[in-house]
Amino acid sequence: MFRYVLMAILFVSTGSSAYAADSGAPLTMEEAVAIALSAGDPSVLQFEEKSLAFEDQAVADAQLPDPKLRVSATNFPVDTFRFDQEPMTQVQIGLLQTFPRGKTRQYRGEKREAEAAAQRAMRSLQEYKIAFDTKVTWLELFYLRGAYETVIESRQAVSELNDVARSIFSTGRRSAQDVLRADLELTILDDRLVGIAQQIDVKNADLFRLVGYEAGMRPLAQTMPTPSSLPDRTVLQDRLVRHPSVAVIDSEIDARKHDVDIARQQYKPGFTLNGGYGVRGGDRPDFATLGVTLDLPLFTGKRQDRNLAAAKRNRNTFEMKRQAQLLELDRMLNGAHANQVRLAQRIALYEESVLVHANETSEATLTAYQNDVSDFAELVRSRLAELDAELTLLRLRTDRAKVFAQIDFLTGENNE
Repeated sequence: MFRYVLMAILFVSTGSSAYAADSGAPLTMEEAVAIALSAGDPSVLQFEEKSLAFEDQAVADAQLPDPKLRVSATNFPVDTFRFDQEPMTQVQIGLLQTFPRGKTRQYRGEKREAEAAAQRAMRSLQEYKIAFDTKVTWLELFYLRGAYETVIESRQAVSELNDVARSIFSTGRRSAQDVLRADLELTILDDRLVGIAQQIDVKNADLFRLVGYEAGMRPLAQTMPTPSSLPDRTVLQDRLVRHPSVAVIDSEIDARKHDVDIARQQYKPGFTLNGGYGVRGGDRPDFATLGVTLDLPLFTGKRQDRNLAAAKRNRNTFEMKRQAQLLELDRMLNGAHANQVRLAQRIALYEESVLVHANETSEATLTAYQNDVSDFAELVRSRLAELDAELTLLRLRTDRAKVFAQIDFLTGENNE
């Protein structure tokens, strides 16, 4: 038993490796977000590359098709293969240029531009997510490190209770059960410290991914950012339409509208211009050829009409998707707004009542135990209840700060 107690004391004195390795100036949550957003994350840069690809494609799709060169030898006599034997024998060189129907080229280019805008909105959405993830990771790490320090302080208090129990036991007033109970509680607290240290290591890895190893190894700021009062819920709801997830769908709707425009252009005739020059042998004059080929969209029932209907349905699908996304964002905002109100009430209750009573109960129980009025088990329970109250209050404050981070994510505030 005492061997495990000694190991626990050594662990407490050294601390978690991830927790003790901090160095450098304290890292605030705002600085962590700034570092994460400027880190050049591949998950962000991929959308930038994709948007540039669509912009290049927009230029290409707005151009005319490449002209075609035609070279042919016609009407050669197969008996002699002489170039000047027959009057119609000639070598022809021609060019063909196709012109797509109506404004098809223009709308295809504009569709690609809309798709590029969708990629830029997706980049903005990814940056929002990185800012939110960084805030949540920082806050959770802040809670875990605070919990680690709180448990250490509680262990020290239980250790002092252990000394009291041993002192009373040495006078013969109490049995060895009190000492054994104190040793058990110390071991349980040591296990709790190991569990918290494990969670700290995992969250440190998450922070390294977001801000890099060097910044992630710095100690966190000593104070948690204090959430400001929220604007009116109507004001927050008005900001939802500017959320990048909605901007992505808006750009997709724009692209689908151009699909409708392209489908309408298919009712118009496309045409191909061709010109040629025929060279004949001898003293015969050369020939020149000019022509035009027209597409005739006469039977539109199962082609153009169906394509137009499909394009309209695709556009309607994205419009309904936009409405669904706004409803989902509004649901998340209402839930977060209600959550922060209740968390604020619980925090006030713990600050003004629960923690005060827990502290008073712990002190009163210690006095009663020293006067042989209370048993040791009750004394330990009162101290652990005080510990749980302190950890709960820290948890509530952290959760409320996370709710404000979620509201920032939804409304676009403090994400850059």
